[in-house]
Amino acid sequence: MATCSPSTGDVDETNDPGAAPYGNFINYYTFNPPENRLSLIPATLLQDLGYSDGRQTTLILDVGCNSGELSVAFYKHLVPEPVCHEESDRRKVNLLGFDLDEILIERAQQNNPLPGSISFIPLDVTKDTDQLQAHLSQHGCSHFHLCLCLAVTMWVHLNHGDTGLLQLLSRLASISQHLLLEAQPWKCYRSAARRLRKLGRSDFDHFKSLKIRGDVAQHAREHLERHCGMELVQSFGSTTWDRKLLLFKRR
Repeated sequence: MATCSPSTGDVDETNDPGAAPYGNFINYYTFNPPENRLSLIPATLLQDLGYSDGRQTTLILDVGCNSGELSVAFYKHLVPEPVCHEESDRRKVNLLGFDLDEILIERAQQNNPLPGSISFIPLDVTKDTDQLQAHLSQHGCSHFHLCLCLAVTMWVHLNHGDTGLLQLLSRLASISQHLLLEAQPWKCYRSAARRLRKLGRSDFDHFKSLKIRGDVAQHAREHLERHCGMELVQSFGSTTWDRKLLLFKRR
């Protein structure tokens, strides 16, 4: 899953992946490179959250990971390379990325430089989370320590409506200790709908009927805090695309 482009809001997808109606752009990280987010996130984030004592494996979940470039860059940003003859911190941090696009997941799997620490699976989180629960059980954990949901909410919102968006947030909150959220602003919704129309395709089923509009990030925050037992603990500022990076924690 992905996002809309800066300023113009139009990505040239006319060579068809069909305007990427689920955000599954085939070359997403060429126009929104990982550095756009990583420049805002401290490399000490795991330590800051208390996940560096080494007593158990730290589990990270990347929702809608596309072809995996950000997953790998995020992992390397937070987990230092091992020093020769010292135990690797990378044995203690495990990242699972998933996306509903199986082709993108195949690419992520093929290009994965750290298969012992990072894994990718095809999954539609709006349908089930059985594989996520199995992953947690495999590591003896009840929750992911850190969940990344970056530029995903809009695509679930457009394709599954207000109910789908709120269910996604609730579902992620139920399996996460910390949730790092980047919600697309409303201008991106308009851009996504315009891309479909320019290709002569039908509009998103729910676009015109959505009641959650305007400051979507604020709506998401209110839902997480009022209904999901989470609280906002930090904002890392806004990306070059004017997206807030918000960190929530289970109360």
